[in-house]
Amino acid sequence: PPPANAGRAPGPPDGGWGWVVVFGAFVSIGFAYAFPKGLAIFFKEIQDFFGTSYSEIAWISSIMLATTYGAGPISSILVNRYGSRPVVMFGGLLCGTGMVSAAFCTSILQLYICVGFITGLGLALNLQPSVIIIGKYFLKRRPIANGLAMAGSPVMLCTLAPLNQFLFDNFGWRGSFLILGAILLHCCVAGALFRPIGPARAPVKSQVAGRGKDALKEEIARNAVEMSSATSVLTEEKVEEEEGEDCCEKINQYLDFSLFKHRGFLIYLVGNVLMFLGFFAPIVFLAPYAKHIGIDEYSAAFLLSILAIVDMIARPITGIIANSKWVRPRIQYFFSFSIAFNGACHLLCPLASSYKGLVIYSAFFGLAFGMVCAMLFETLMDLVGASRFTSAVGLVTIAECCTILLGPPIGGTLIDTFGDYKYMFIKCGAVMVLAGTFLFIMNYYNYRMLAKEQKERKTKEEDPQSVRTESEGRNNLNKESAPDGPELEPLREEGEGLKKEMNGM
Repeated sequence: PPPANAGRAPGPPDGGWGWVVVFGAFVSIGFAYAFPKGLAIFFKEIQDFFGTSYSEIAWISSIMLATTYGAGPISSILVNRYGSRPVVMFGGLLCGTGMVSAAFCTSILQLYICVGFITGLGLALNLQPSVIIIGKYFLKRRPIANGLAMAGSPVMLCTLAPLNQFLFDNFGWRGSFLILGAILLHCCVAGALFRPIGPARAPVKSQVAGRGKDALKEEIARNAVEMSSATSVLTEEKVEEEEGEDCCEKINQYLDFSLFKHRGFLIYLVGNVLMFLGFFAPIVFLAPYAKHIGIDEYSAAFLLSILAIVDMIARPITGIIANSKWVRPRIQYFFSFSIAFNGACHLLCPLASSYKGLVIYSAFFGLAFGMVCAMLFETLMDLVGASRFTSAVGLVTIAECCTILLGPPIGGTLIDTFGDYKYMFIKCGAVMVLAGTFLFIMNYYNYRMLAKEQKERKTKEEDPQSVRTESEGRNNLNKESAPDGPELEPLREEGEGLKKEMNGM
């Protein structure tokens, strides 16, 4: 039979089937980001049904988001072990199972498990493999491909919001959960599009053609005996190695913890952890803020639609700009500017005291939000490379999980304390401006250090005489520092005697 990976492309093709992969990632990423936000429509009915408070209901989305980001290392390990296609298909199956099971829940705790943990884990298995597979299919056009795939989040948000309202009006929350579970199974179809890609292998041709049957049988028998003995030896050695191997080393085979020694990765990690303290809270409190200043419910909800539409347009355009020859070599600066621009929008939001002002704020917020999301993973891959990107995503998401959970509660505490929403927007804006400034300064330092290291490496390669001079200098220094006196004569004679014996043997 032909080899299992026959027909695979030898490298990133930057097109072809890769655009089909982008469409599959568009669907998977869209569900992963938009589905937790779209469930808020059912919360009021669920709250009345179980007789719980709004804070208890809000934990459903919080647990789902925390599981989606916190399960990043698990997703990375599975992708390294089995590839993106089976992981995404299994994640889609988990999402569908979780939502269908939630339709039969009789307590809020069961909803936490079914919707929060099971569906959240399924979304985690959809998000990261979809981002990772794009890096294997694209190199030159990777920013454009990432921008198109990340546009799935606003598109799905615009689609799920009216769809969920329609399902709720006609089938209630239990029937809606059954239908949504069936819709989430489409992630399995999206995952099936993720055809593996890797170096092509030529089929092994038989080297014993033309020989006689008897000679062939003898050679097969002899090879079998040799292989069995060699296999037993290798098995014993492997068992001994595995027994002596530490647990941390086994984990490091799937998660590259040496990334914590990578300067660019550490800069990205610190900046993103700080950024997520103010990233999601403005979206959560935008509609309540509009109602707080006297705007009706439908107009307040329309602000989120404006944000999603502008976000939808901004992501692919940002990918095209980031792929240009002027921005691509210094894409980290563009990412830092996007974060600071996002924070500046939040700082100016308290000045919008009318509906017209909030519409303008929503448009600029959607633009800034789309710019950040379009480059969120592209900048990480630019720093660590495609080969280490899988581990990098897993380590980053587990660190971001904590600040994603803390951001909205801190904003809600400020609103409860001061009785005004403007302090929450000021906090989010200040944090994001600080994160953008930190990333800009540290990336400038990182670029300078990389240029310096490359210059030194190039100098050594072009001038091998300097390397030889350095080694000779070290040898002379060792000779000069070594004591030479009559007290070393017996040792020197003994050494010469041993050398003669060795030569004789």
